[in-house]
Amino acid sequence: MSGGWEESVYPIPLPEGSGVELGGRILKEKRRGDCYKLLAACFYLPRKKLFLEEEVFKSLAMLLGEVCPEAVSSFIGMEKAFSTSNEEELLIEYAGLFVGPYELKAPPYGSVYLDGERRVMGDSTLKVIGLYEEAGLVMDRDFKELPDHIAVELEFMYYLIYKEMEALESSNEERALAIGQIRNQFLNQYLSPWVPAFCEKIKEATDHPFYIALANCLSTFVTNQSRN
Repeated sequence: MSGGWEESVYPIPLPEGSGVELGGRILKEKRRGDCYKLLAACFYLPRKKLFLEEEVFKSLAMLLGEVCPEAVSSFIGMEKAFSTSNEEELLIEYAGLFVGPYELKAPPYGSVYLDGERRVMGDSTLKVIGLYEEAGLVMDRDFKELPDHIAVELEFMYYLIYKEMEALESSNEERALAIGQIRNQFLNQYLSPWVPAFCEKIKEATDHPFYIALANCLSTFVTNQSRN
């Protein structure tokens, strides 16, 4: 379920104390990163067999319970709705919300909300692309979505967290700090400001319990991360 990446937030200070303490913090941050990745998966086409094979919901339940308990109640509704819906129903609802063909009921692109003109590929998109490049990433040419699609941005957060933790594990404090600064900027300027409005659009546009619960879960999770 990877997104459109090929290789070419807040800074986490090194804690004082034992290596065990640092290891525990790194593990928790990696689990936070996995939450971003699994939530990103929920904004791709809803393929029930694939979700079950990769245990998306089982893994997300465990991870949210540790890093964002506030989102667990929304997640429970999301999991139940997904399991009781047939795939065709989910695909139709997905297309109506995020694809079209005529009007997007809930545009999944950051620039629509950040640039104030309800248009894609705005100024904020170019700045997001710049942060991707600063982190050492370029978009895969075969990936058909725009750079500020919600799934791409969530996967970018996953990538930043893992690279930051990788640097900490190798005692590369300078690189960890640099990546943490990108993570902080991206989360606070280009992800968390538009996610609540996007999630409200979803809830206004659908009565499907899966997507309503997904919107609540995502909004709660991202808002919680921007506070910490």
